[in-house]
Amino acid sequence: MLEISVGERSNLCFGMELRVTIDFDNPAYYINRELSWLEFNARVLEEAADATQPLLERLRFLCIFSSNLDEFFEIRVAGIKQQVENQSDQEGPDGLSPREVFEAIQKRTHQLVARQYEIWQQEVEPLLRKNGILLCRRNDLTEEERRWAQRYFTDEILPVLTPLAVDPSHPFPQVANKSFNLIVTLRRPVSAHLANFEIVQVPHNLPRLLTLPGSGPNRYRFIQLKEVIGLFLGSLFPGDEISDVNGFRVTRNSDLYIDDEEAENLLQTVEEELRKRNRGNAVRLEIEESCPAEMEEFLLRALNLKKSDSYRHFEPLSFLHLLPVCAHEAFPHLRDRPWTPVIPKELAAHSDIFELLRRRDILLHHPFESFSIIVDLLQRAADDPGVLGIRMTLYRTGGDSPIVRALMRAAQNGKQVTALVEIKARFDEANNIVWARQMEEAGVHVVYGLLGLKTHCKMLEIIRRDPDRIRLYVHLGTGNYHTGTARLYTDLSLLTTREDLTKEVGTLFNILTGLSRFHGIHKLLVAPFRLAEALHELIAAETALAQAGKPARIIAKMNALVDEEMIQALYRASAAGVRIDLIVRGICCLRPGIPGVSEQIRVISIVGRFLEHSRIFYFGNGGEPKIYLSSADWMPRNFYRRIEIAFPVEEPELKKRLTNEILQTYLSDCVKARVLQPDGSYLRLKPTPGKSPIQAQYHLRHLARAQLVFERPQGPESISIVPQQRPNLSSTRESLPLLPEEPNLF
Repeated sequence: MLEISVGERSNLCFGMELRVTIDFDNPAYYINRELSWLEFNARVLEEAADATQPLLERLRFLCIFSSNLDEFFEIRVAGIKQQVENQSDQEGPDGLSPREVFEAIQKRTHQLVARQYEIWQQEVEPLLRKNGILLCRRNDLTEEERRWAQRYFTDEILPVLTPLAVDPSHPFPQVANKSFNLIVTLRRPVSAHLANFEIVQVPHNLPRLLTLPGSGPNRYRFIQLKEVIGLFLGSLFPGDEISDVNGFRVTRNSDLYIDDEEAENLLQTVEEELRKRNRGNAVRLEIEESCPAEMEEFLLRALNLKKSDSYRHFEPLSFLHLLPVCAHEAFPHLRDRPWTPVIPKELAAHSDIFELLRRRDILLHHPFESFSIIVDLLQRAADDPGVLGIRMTLYRTGGDSPIVRALMRAAQNGKQVTALVEIKARFDEANNIVWARQMEEAGVHVVYGLLGLKTHCKMLEIIRRDPDRIRLYVHLGTGNYHTGTARLYTDLSLLTTREDLTKEVGTLFNILTGLSRFHGIHKLLVAPFRLAEALHELIAAETALAQAGKPARIIAKMNALVDEEMIQALYRASAAGVRIDLIVRGICCLRPGIPGVSEQIRVISIVGRFLEHSRIFYFGNGGEPKIYLSSADWMPRNFYRRIEIAFPVEEPELKKRLTNEILQTYLSDCVKARVLQPDGSYLRLKPTPGKSPIQAQYHLRHLARAQLVFERPQGPESISIVPQQRPNLSSTRESLPLLPEEPNLF
């Protein structure tokens, strides 16, 4: 055998085996993380451009695009700007310096924002008008509407407006992050003490979109709050002439800085940082298209920004102001039909979920199957005299959460209740602190996360005294304990009493609350301790099978793939012949289709009605598949800076469902799936001519409907279940049609 120092793949040449070592550190093999995220947001924008979507769903995707971009600038762009300002020249795996990344972000973002307004102006807004939905400007108002606007301004708006002068003795004010502001140019007599510029912040606690009188039932006229303010702004400056008014919006650095070595009290440190969030350095200026160049320059100087940081927009300046239209009760015909998650028949047939769990594991796929099952389980546990204790991790839960109320009631009922609350959950920090303190007052023992690590795993443990012995009932999930997002995100839940798993969950809770040494956990893959190591071992096992000439298969579904070492492991597996499918919703730094490196890897992204959020890791294992569900994406932060878990699904029927029903459905999508190309772009799949199109989320809803549909009576505390037959649908999964597009997915 002739061995050459550039090889890891084996080839036969003139009867000799050449072993070629591939340089997996080659920057050409990696896609930049930030640019990959922008392509994800471009796919969101694609949904807004899709004429087959209901009109208000298209508008909603325009709003989601803007919301995504806000957070991207607040966190990611802000961090890159800091690197540029610090003159960092450290290149990423893709070989780009921070300055090169920043310039590429600005170029691509300007392109995408221009496309967003093109979709709005040429497609969405004209269709809204055609359907009787009009967004009025101040000059569009009728006399009656103008009189109404005058009263509303005088009674509701004027009392909370505060003009702020800008002159040599009054520096430019600290306008809040993402607030909407007006800069007013006044024509005044020459005077040393009178300013020519005034800043007026549009009040954040008033509705941004107002319904004009006379609207309905088939014709609705709306006006933005800032338009009403602009119409009567002169009342703030009696005796002065307003020569110009321009709206602007500032995005600021919103990342919290937590020094783990200095933070003696984590709760207090987070609260202090939250107070600074609205005062971070500016990273983006958004202005109206009509804003004069000299005014733009003035704002940029005041905010310490450059011309490339400025984004000119037509109306609306922020699409988020239009979100109320998307949910307006008058337009159900312009939205997707509402989806009501179902209760699986196996659960509906049993009044005692504890008894059912003693016999078998339960797998739930949300939002196709109802998350209320988890809420009901916790509510029942709170009142069950047999339940001795409850332990739970909480990352995001929403406002008035039934989860939090159940934990508080359980504590008040004398049960031992512990909640591990992550108060560093980005943009939910303030909410988490509020309800965590409420739980403490109710008697719940609250642990405020761990210094240096975010607790991101999703675990619920119920300790119950059954007739035979004390038993642990455990829920493990891929998504948050948030009843709102559980109706919008796709996630998976496993309910189990299997001792090999429940014992390890109990051990992990003890480690996290007692800060003890990591030990005694083998089934669960836990970050930062051994999740990454275990995944490398599983990938290496498939690589070895392929090298031995045996079938090898990897399928991984996640939100993001960034970790360089994990990408290299996948490259090695592909080079050895392992067939790999990656279902990555958002960021993917792996570049598929590279000859000799990633030819065996296909990457798809699915953007649809629900946000894909579940993580599923499938390894062929020589015909005895190993399947894990997880709260973790394949990113350095998840592997090394968070408490995460991946948990095995081992019951044969549940493995079969994950493989043949869920993964096969996603891999067969030819409507909402986009395939990542070697150049980093995405190509949207189209149905094969003559074959039925397969849309994964639609098909999964069909699978759920094909069971008996069970609906719960109204009331948050209700746990009774009422069966209701939906006609003309099969009641079993087995009788559903197979997916014809890819018969050999596994």
